[in-house]
Amino acid sequence: MAGDLNLSNLQPAQPRKDRKRVGRGMGSGKGRYSGRGIKGQKSRSGSHAMRAGFEGGQMPLAMRTAKLRGNTSKDAMPVGPFRTYTQPVNLRDLEARFDAGANVSLDALKAAGLIAKLSVDVKVLGDGELTKKLSVTAHSFSKSAVEKIEAVGGTITRLREPVERKRKKHKAAAPAADEAPEPEADESPSEPEEAPDPEAAEETE
Repeated sequence: MAGDLNLSNLQPAQPRKDRKRVGRGMGSGKGRYSGRGIKGQKSRSGSHAMRAGFEGGQMPLAMRTAKLRGNTSKDAMPVGPFRTYTQPVNLRDLEARFDAGANVSLDALKAAGLIAKLSVDVKVLGDGELTKKLSVTAHSFSKSAVEKIEAVGGTITRLREPVERKRKKHKAAAPAADEAPEPEADESPSEPEEAPDPEAAEETE
């Protein structure tokens, strides 16, 4: 039958079009520079596979923008490689999900759908009002959250002690050499000595 499919009449459903072959001599119509022009970046192989943000060799935007200081210091958190992440939980969520006198632990927070992971620190924030007495356990608390929880008779338990950051003290500038120090308030300037009276000296002779 003429409609049978075999290797002799097998062909693709979409007709194939051979790619344009360039650089096959001056008479081919696409010889010499093969449509790439003369020299330059885009005449090189692989020139169209540039990374994101590439600006032709000039200073890229990521390097032109200002940088935050101390990105390699632990004191600069949450900037740099020492960045830390926490899961926030607000007081309004505790008010809506827990009954008065409940023990709000990490497992209870996860069961209530307020946090996603137990491996990430939890921080309780003071957004919203709290009217129930709760015992809240978390890694850290904001100052306002602590005040509101304790105001209604609740208690908090920190799983991680807060770290106080040491701030560098700037040394006061030393006074210039030509500036003499001012006398203290309790020190009165010495009175000048009186010159000797010449008449009294003649009488004694």
